[in-house]
Amino acid sequence: MNRIRLLIVDDHEVVRVGLRAVLERQPHFEVVGEASTAAEAVAKASSLKPDAVIMDIRMTGGNGVEACREIREENPAIRVIMLTSYSDDEALFGSIMAGASGYVLKQVGTSDLVAAVEAVARGESLLDPSVTTRVLERLKDLSWQAGAEAKLNEHELRILKLLGEGKTNREIAATLYLSEKTVRNYVSSILSKLNLSNRTQAACYAVKRGMVGKT
Repeated sequence: MNRIRLLIVDDHEVVRVGLRAVLERQPHFEVVGEASTAAEAVAKASSLKPDAVIMDIRMTGGNGVEACREIREENPAIRVIMLTSYSDDEALFGSIMAGASGYVLKQVGTSDLVAAVEAVARGESLLDPSVTTRVLERLKDLSWQAGAEAKLNEHELRILKLLGEGKTNREIAATLYLSEKTVRNYVSSILSKLNLSNRTQAACYAVKRGMVGKT
């Protein structure tokens, strides 16, 4: 197995030390760096180019979800696992829409954490089993105005579908041969036309309306 290069991000040194000790027991894992803030995480992800980032979702002086979004926008190949002590639905949806590949509770066992890192490094997505049911229930319980997407033009519909697939602005721009600024403008227009407040709701709308998976 190829070595998996990891960046650990947490504002508590004891957590970083513990994670490093656990992960470096695996011969195919290499911890290439640590960060204690969201800004430091973005900078080190850019310079070190790890295969995966294991990041606390809440940190002093910064937001792990936004750091995840910035990392994924700049380096779409980098996978991010969000690590948290709290099973928070809003944080979970925010993480998914920021491009995170995994969301794991800090109470996870060592073997499960190792398996999660390996899975994400292979390009798989994962959720801690304890939150999967709530994600599905949240999607099922969302009630949207039928046919509201009729307000959207062709580009907006395509971008909404890609949002539902969890694509970052950079990935959408590359897929549709648009600039990232143009994509941001389209996303703002989509939110306004559908009376939604954020990307998470837009993605849920796309899933609920069966837009994801269509060719």
